[in-house]
Amino acid sequence: MQQQVRGFIQMRTNLKVVDNSGAKRVMCIQAMKGRKGARLGDTIIASVKEAQPRGKVKKGDVVYGVVVRAAMQRGRCDGSEIKFDDNAVVLVNKQGEPIGTRVFGPVPHELRCKKHVKILTLAEHIA
Repeated sequence: MQQQVRGFIQMRTNLKVVDNSGAKRVMCIQAMKGRKGARLGDTIIASVKEAQPRGKVKKGDVVYGVVVRAAMQRGRCDGSEIKFDDNAVVLVNKQGEPIGTRVFGPVPHELRCKKHVKILTLAEHIA
């Protein structure tokens, strides 16, 4: 059985939204930095593909998001590696402040060194 190679979050990648901003699913339009794509803690520009009625964002909106879970593994300083089952984002505004008021599911503590402390304070579980 061949294992699927998990890569960067790049253009046209579908991501789950794990906050209560109203969006359910977004598609990455562009990774903000790096030629290959986005990893944990990076900011992306995305288009809302699925949204709840009466949410803060609507279907078709172009939004900014911070990658809080990535299927691509990332090494930690202590030698361990972290990898999630899905790709997930938290929607933020241009200043980097979260649009929603709650963040669901685990969020890695690597976001602290990427200056996304606001997301960590909203998270219910820090991995």
